[in-house]
Parts: sequence; structure tokens; C-alpha cells
Amino acid sequence: MALNQTNKLVWIVETIYKARKITFEELNRLWMDNIDLSGGEEMLKRTFHKWKWNIFDTFGLIIECEKSAPYRYYIENVDDIKSGGIENWLLSTYSVSNTLIESKSIKDRILLDNVPSGREYLEPILEAMKKNRFVHITYNNYLRDDLHEHYIMPLCVKLFRQRWYVVGRQWPSGNDTIYCLDRIRGFRMSSHTFEYPIDFSPKAFFDGCYGIIVDKECEIQKVKLKSSSGQANYLRNLPLHESQQEIERTEEYSIFEYHLRPTFDFQQEILWNGEDVEVLEPLWLRNEIIGNINRMWKKYNEERKNNDVEKIY
Repeated sequence: MALNQTNKLVWIVETIYKARKITFEELNRLWMDNIDLSGGEEMLKRTFHKWKWNIFDTFGLIIECEKSAPYRYYIENVDDIKSGGIENWLLSTYSVSNTLIESKSIKDRILLDNVPSGREYLEPILEAMKKNRFVHITYNNYLRDDLHEHYIMPLCVKLFRQRWYVVGRQWPSGNDTIYCLDRIRGFRMSSHTFEYPIDFSPKAFFDGCYGIIVDKECEIQKVKLKSSSGQANYLRNLPLHESQQEIERTEEYSIFEYHLRPTFDFQQEILWNGEDVEVLEPLWLRNEIIGNINRMWKKYNEERKNNDVEKIY
């Protein structure tokens, strides 16, 4: 579907969603006001009904009409907009795109991060997934700072922190490995096909994971974090994990409970929150964070001492 066509579908969804209920005449007036999308031309009712079906096919949203006057349109499964999934992600992405397109006159006042998303390889990897084709990739390992060739079955992709990752089953070892797309330095789709393994489930593969680190030796366990009242507001608005539950709330602090694998990336997230977040349980995780803080303090304290010595001399 063309980008402009998709933008029109998103505009209809957004307009109905914001209005909650709206007549076709009201919708058409707003449509005419949006010159960038409408070109100043009215929306025909048969076109609107066609787009209703396109909206269902693309985003899984059902637009219904009241059975009596004033015959207002509404989104029947509006709760789906708030849920996760690719349809909601697509809707959010195109919604932002629409907003930016309509704001060209102030483009110099809109600042965006330049994110190495690896989008160059996303489309061919998705194409290989559709066709169940092996792919050859040249991959840059950041830890060793070297390049290696891999021959993999692309099983699934995941977006995390504005970066795309692909889970590939290596051949012939059969190991399932996660590759970051912006570290791929070469890509070639093979002519050889594979049968999608019945023993692999993307959801099960990442079960209990905070991000993209998969460590089955780190069991899913209960984690309790104590947050300052100020930081708790951010955690409520943007939960650290889908399992997050606020189990205690006072004027000074809140306690949040999680059920996940507290791997390295989750520990880094805790440290990122600084003094505003404290690990209460499990004890081993609390000690791990304490160890990290002590090592950081030792490093900075030694540098401070060395600087003080240099000042003396």
C-alpha cells in the first residue's frame, strides 16, 4: 500500500478515535480542512467504506456506525489501540509520520535522534522470512571488533530501543543467535530454503526477557524495586517491563514488582535510574547492583586521588 494511502487511513482512525463518535458529514468537513491529504476534494462515501475495510486489514480496527440518527461512526474495538502488537506499532509510527508531514513549515524546530536502526537490512530479512530462505551475513562483533561470516535461518525480528534485531538459527550448528541489524556489514539471500522449525516460538524464546539478552540459565523470578515518588511517576507512565505491578504507594516512595529474567540489560536499566531506584529483592541482584556501584565508586575515587596528587606536585 502506498505511503500516502496509508497516511489517509491513519488520519481517519485518529480523527474517529479523538472524536469517539463522529458523523460522516463532520468527518468530511475535517477531511476537507486537511488540504495536504484531501487536496481540497471531498471524501466520497463509497471511498470511505472501502477505506474502512482497508483499515481493518491493515490495523485490525473495526469501524462501525450507530443504528439510529445521527448515525455516528466509532471504533468498536478501541481497546486494541492501547494494546501491543505490530498493528498498534504501525498505527503509532504512521501517526507520528502524519504529524511530521503536516509540520513542514516548522521542520527546523523539530529535532530527531539519528538512530542506527539497521533499516537497510530489515526489508531483505523480512523478505527472506516470508520465503523461508537462508541468508549469508557478515557480522561485526563489537566485543572482539572483528568480522565473521554466518549462514542462518532468519526466524523472527524484534525492535528494542529503536534498534532492530534478527534471531537466526545458525547452520550447521543449530544455535539460535541474536544479531543486531546495524552491525551487519554484508548481506546476501541464499537460493536454499528451509522449513520453519516447529520447535521455535518467538514469544517463548523471549519469555521473561527484559530486552534482547536471552539467558535461559537466569530463571524468571520475582524482582522488587523501590522507587522515589518522583521516579515512580515515570515508571507508571513507561513501565520497565510488561509484568510491572505497583504493590505499594506512599507519599515518599512506591514499590514495583516484576516477574522476569534479571539479566545484564535489566541491571543496566536499574543503574541508569541512579539513586531513585533501589533493589529490594532478590538479595543476589541487590548485591550485584551494590558491587557495580562500589566498583564505579572505586574507579572515580582513584581518579580523584590521582588528580589531587598531581595538583600537589
